[in-house]
Amino acid sequence: MQDSTHRTPPAAGTVGWGILGTGGIAARFAGQLPRSRTGTLAAVGSRFPASARDFARRFAAPRAHGSYQDLLDDDTVDAVYVATPHPQHVEWAVRAAESGKHVLVEKPMAVRRAWATAVVEAAVRADVFLMEGYMYRCTPQTAKLVELVGDGAVGDLHHIQAQFSFGGPGFDAGHRLFANALAGGGILDVGGYPVSMARLLAGAAAGAPFADPEHTTAAGTVGGTGVDEWALATLHFAGGLTAQVATGVRLADENRVRVYGSRGFLDVPDPWFCGDGEPTSLMLHRVGEDPREIRIPPAHLYAAEADTVADHLADRQAPQMSWADTLGNLAVQDAWRAALGQRYDSERDDAPVPTASGRPLARRADAAMSHARIPGLDKDVSRLVMGVDNQPDQIHASVVFDDFFEHGGTAFDTAYHYGGGRLERQLGRWMADRGVRDDVVVIGKGAHTPDCDPASLSRQLAVSLERLGTGHVDIYFLHRDNPDIPAGEFVDVLDEHRRAGRIGVYGGSNWSPQRVDEANAWARRNGRQPFTVLSNHLSLARAHAVPWEGCLHVSDPDAQEWLRAGEVALFPWSSQARGFFTGRARPDDTGDAELVRCFYSDENFARLDRARVLARERGVHPTAIALAWLLHQPYPVFPLIGPRQVSETRTSLAGLGVSLSAQEVAWLDLRAE
Repeated sequence: MQDSTHRTPPAAGTVGWGILGTGGIAARFAGQLPRSRTGTLAAVGSRFPASARDFARRFAAPRAHGSYQDLLDDDTVDAVYVATPHPQHVEWAVRAAESGKHVLVEKPMAVRRAWATAVVEAAVRADVFLMEGYMYRCTPQTAKLVELVGDGAVGDLHHIQAQFSFGGPGFDAGHRLFANALAGGGILDVGGYPVSMARLLAGAAAGAPFADPEHTTAAGTVGGTGVDEWALATLHFAGGLTAQVATGVRLADENRVRVYGSRGFLDVPDPWFCGDGEPTSLMLHRVGEDPREIRIPPAHLYAAEADTVADHLADRQAPQMSWADTLGNLAVQDAWRAALGQRYDSERDDAPVPTASGRPLARRADAAMSHARIPGLDKDVSRLVMGVDNQPDQIHASVVFDDFFEHGGTAFDTAYHYGGGRLERQLGRWMADRGVRDDVVVIGKGAHTPDCDPASLSRQLAVSLERLGTGHVDIYFLHRDNPDIPAGEFVDVLDEHRRAGRIGVYGGSNWSPQRVDEANAWARRNGRQPFTVLSNHLSLARAHAVPWEGCLHVSDPDAQEWLRAGEVALFPWSSQARGFFTGRARPDDTGDAELVRCFYSDENFARLDRARVLARERGVHPTAIALAWLLHQPYPVFPLIGPRQVSETRTSLAGLGVSLSAQEVAWLDLRAE
């Protein structure tokens, strides 16, 4: 694998392009590349050598490769255009980035947003450029349209209409447009164009690069092959702005965009191809004025796209279609398909979920995770623990879990009642798919209020093991305490399961130190294994309330002294204080009522300010400083983190590399000046 950090960037005008794929879209890009001011065609790659040779002859490519990997190994290639069918975009975009190539990946970047986050993460790791190929975004016409809307040419923006559809060929279930296996249908093939245009213009009206709708409603038809054949959606933005978008592969209609405001409307008769080498125009209709034609100079779509990539290589992403813009667009496409009930066979619950790279899952050589041992457990436990409590589906879970494992993460925390059992099944399915059960530490929890008693513990443990598809969990927590039941009764049942091999080590979640002492006194007197782990809340931001009834923290001085004196490992939940250190918390922003209730205080904002100071000094995010503070406590700490996407895992992992002095630990906690 090439090291992109040592790769000499191409000089202006000399970007050598490799085209991965030889279909129609690849031919369009290759045909226009000579018209760009920055790019040349260096090579083409296909799974079929004859197809690569024919394409190379047609477009005068110096080299033709009979495999995609051979193209990525070609040192004359600086940037790769991934022009494969939709389901292959993720694998080859990831592999291109890993090979040190800059990447332009044809839309959609991925079939689902979760997969696209893995592509973005690969580009971040490799330090290469990445952009999704919405070529219309790179043209003078689109730039002028954004300018007009932003300058108020139609007054206050109220409504957008955008459509991209076509009649398609005669119905053929094997054609890519109708093929389930190729992720056919209108929403993914061309529906992203009107969605991206609506989001672009909604953003322009607000002075932002783009805007995401607050919610999406939709209707449409899913055909016999399981793909959407025609569909429309209404995007509802803040302030009452709406956009109606339409698409279809069996829907012949006029493809245009209209932008309506309080003073008139803009008509865009050729929004997607923008003249493609010919002059084009926009029509501005304002109340009380004659229509005005706004002429736009010619531009070749794919040449403009190639030049956009070249112009922003050093930035690693382009403002014409940033990574956040791509992820927001795919979120709407996901919601649009979900509203129709459209789901590909590859997305179904029993379908295998491949890794993003297509290779077997393995820890990366540069994995940053550190590990420690807990007495009684003969496994390395990662110092950060993945919370299995917010993954909406199996694909999302697999992407996030894969990334965590590749970083060296081994510990996964879940519970009997999370998601009504869905999350335990997702973790179990992932372990089975990847064959990693023996390589990970499974943390289970049960006996949640109101079923907090020894009999419920045993019943819930049996169900959890079935859902997880395993005969044991490595660490087991009682999810709540029930002071009406002697602690020894819980210990007896837990130790029975330990001796039967169903539990490794065990302890309490939201148990007070006094109750843990009671449990361990009983264990010593009766030859039982004691509690060796505790999962109560602790973070740099002190909680003055807890989010759920029955929860406990160990922030107070007495609990801290108990932790320092004891032999219990702490697995703190909400270790990052519900996002307090992410930038969401501001004294003037009270939109998150739970964040305000639990963590807003003058002292916590002072801690946040100090975390920001150290974050700037160390070149990390404040969340990394908050985690480093936990990891530097004088007792074993394994913080639970709850990343909702892989980028959040990355910012958390940075905390492992932050070294804090005892003085800095005290200073962050306001115990020193």
